[in-house]
Amino acid sequence: MKVLVDTPIWSLALRRKSHPANESTKSELASLIQDRRVAIIGPIRQELLSGIKERAQFDRLREYLHAFPDIEIAVDDYEDAASFYNLCQARGLQGSNTDFLICAIAVRNGFSIFSTDEDFTHFADVLPITLHAR
Repeated sequence: MKVLVDTPIWSLALRRKSHPANESTKSELASLIQDRRVAIIGPIRQELLSGIKERAQFDRLREYLHAFPDIEIAVDDYEDAASFYNLCQARGLQGSNTDFLICAIAVRNGFSIFSTDEDFTHFADVLPITLHAR
């Protein structure tokens, strides 16, 4: 099964200084990359590249991410994301538009979601998503 990797995971692995607490997450991402199971979408790519002040660092990260083609986002994904937002909001759960788009794309493609964002744990109680187990 492919795994849609969320921004915080990429950020831990590629943008932050090494810390022992992050090693298992980085190792899991490396394993997924090696197994060619990683999926990414344009909004995650944009989040990763946003806010990088040094042009050289931006270019290095952009080049690295070119190894991972974007999963196509369909009109249905946006509509399903809005529906997921409404379902969660009705149960008092909040999330970003990108979070719900990730959920919709994961469901349509049969992907699991790899994130450190605890919101996805709550979404999984309401939505038909699968979270990646490390």
